[in-house]
Amino acid sequence: MAARPYWRGQIRLALVSIPVEIYSATKSGATIAFNQIHEPSGKRIKYEKVVPGIGPVDVEDIVKGFEYAKGEYVLLDEKEIEGVKLESKKTLELTQFVDSHEIDAIYFEKPYYVVPADDLAEEAFIVLREALRRSHKIGLGQLAMRGREYVVSIKACGRGLVMETLRYADEVNKAASYFREIGDADPDEELLDLATTLIDKKTGKFDASEFHDRYVDALKDLIERKKKGKTLNIDDDSDAGSDPRGSNVVDLMAALKKSIGPAGGAAGAKTSAKKPAAKAAAKSEKAAAAKAPSKTPAKKRA
Repeated sequence: MAARPYWRGQIRLALVSIPVEIYSATKSGATIAFNQIHEPSGKRIKYEKVVPGIGPVDVEDIVKGFEYAKGEYVLLDEKEIEGVKLESKKTLELTQFVDSHEIDAIYFEKPYYVVPADDLAEEAFIVLREALRRSHKIGLGQLAMRGREYVVSIKACGRGLVMETLRYADEVNKAASYFREIGDADPDEELLDLATTLIDKKTGKFDASEFHDRYVDALKDLIERKKKGKTLNIDDDSDAGSDPRGSNVVDLMAALKKSIGPAGGAAGAKTSAKKPAAKAAAKSEKAAAAKAPSKTPAKKRA
C-alpha cells in the first residue's frame, strides 16, 4: 500500500505557488518493549486511575488541568482546548532564506520528504529545488500541522526537497552554561597533529547501514536464550570493579601514536619536522663550544 501524505498543500514563493505533498522521512527503529509481570502468578500488571481518598474513577470524569500554583489547577475541557488550536493552513510561505551553515544542527528536529503533488507542479518544483541548490540556501517559513505551528526549513535533496521542523529558541538549552568550565588553552601542536592524522586515517563516506543498535540485538539474543530455558550467569563480568576511565595516568602521546598504528612513524616524523631549525641550531652551538679554545686561566686548569 502506498504511503499516505502527512500533509498536502502548497509552497509559496512570492507569487508562485507549488502544490506539494509531504511524507515522513523517518520511522521508528527496532525496540524491545517490556511489560510488568506479577512473578508469583505470571500475570500482567494493569494500572487504574485513582484519586487519593476516593479510589478508582471513571474516564468520563477526567478533565485536563494546568497547575498554576501548588495544588491549584485551572480546569479545561477538550472543546476549550480544541478552540485554540491553529487551523492547519494549506500554504507554507517561504519568508526568509539563509546560508545552509547558519543554522546550528541542534535546532533541526524531524525531517520530511517533499514531492510535487502532480505533473503540473513539477516544473516549478524543479526550479525551486535547483535555485536552492545553486545558491546553497535554506528556505524558512512557518507551518501549522495537526494543531501546532512549526518553524520549518526547506532544502534541496536529490531529486526532491526535504522539509525539517525546527526547535524554537526556548526549546534549546544555551551551550555556554555547560561549556563555561572548559579551559581555553591552546592544545599541544604535536598532539593536535597526531589527533588530526588519526581522524584522517578513519575518514570515509557515511553509510547509515553500517550502524545498528547493538543493545537491541543483545536483548533479542537474551530473550531467545531465555525462551530455550538457558540459564545466564550475568554476574560473571571480567571488568567488574575496574575503573571505566582506565588508568589514572594516561600518556596521551603514546595512546595517539598507538591508535595511528604503523603509519605513526611517518606521522611522527611529519609532526617533529616543525621544530628542526631549533634543534639543529642547538646542536651547532654545542659543537662549536666543544671545539673552541678554553678561555679559563692556566692556573685554574691545572
